[in-house]
Amino acid sequence: MSSPDCLVTEHWTAENFDLWHANELVASEPNPYGFVPFILFPNVREPKQHWGSSDVPSLMEPNRELNRAFSQLSQILELSGNPIAVLEGVQGSRDIAVEPGAVWEVPESARAYLLDLLQGGGVALHRDYIDLVYRAMHDLGESPRTAFGHNPQGLSGVALNTELDPIARKVLRKQRIRTAVYERRATMMLDLLARFGGLDAEGLRPVMQWGPILPIDRSRQVSDERSLVEAGISSRRSAAARLGADDPEAEWARVRHESAASGAP
Repeated sequence: MSSPDCLVTEHWTAENFDLWHANELVASEPNPYGFVPFILFPNVREPKQHWGSSDVPSLMEPNRELNRAFSQLSQILELSGNPIAVLEGVQGSRDIAVEPGAVWEVPESARAYLLDLLQGGGVALHRDYIDLVYRAMHDLGESPRTAFGHNPQGLSGVALNTELDPIARKVLRKQRIRTAVYERRATMMLDLLARFGGLDAEGLRPVMQWGPILPIDRSRQVSDERSLVEAGISSRRSAAARLGADDPEAEWARVRHESAASGAP
């Protein structure tokens, strides 16, 4: 609310909940949840800072420079589409129009021509500069142009994963911050469902699992997981979870049921 008279403030603690309307306390009661139902987490952690920092500030200046570069190139192209007539050795001029079929009458010693703003590769210089600014934006944002479908080299496999490694590492950092947040949020929801919905949540512990960031070779991953299981390094349930099974326990139960039905060992 823009008006101070309409400002509503909620004050949460683990014990109490207070509701303020402007400077007036409207309600004060025990917290029905037993915890503060909000989770605050930083986007990018900063030393000795509570709120962290945003990804945007480092991209603002390159974006402004990109806007300026585009405006300059646009102005040059606009002027080139409406060429400027240049007269040399003439005291004054009139009836000089740049249009199809126009005839210019100038003195014998005078010279008339159209100003070519595109000569000498001027547009190419602007285009190269725009590409440099683009590169700076992608480098600062840790998002290579390949992530937006720009793949002129036709990279694939390991080469493509190497090209996309910066954005993969950025996503991993985000995941590390959000994993604890999402697990804590799920724990809150289970607690509320147990308290108010009758859900038996005893012993349940949420575990956040992220899918692959980059495309993977499914057959190679299955082969690796099979080797880990056969070597006794990993369990079948863990392998199923890494391969994307929504419920590894239920999946393993179905496998055992099918094996028992078919008489397989």
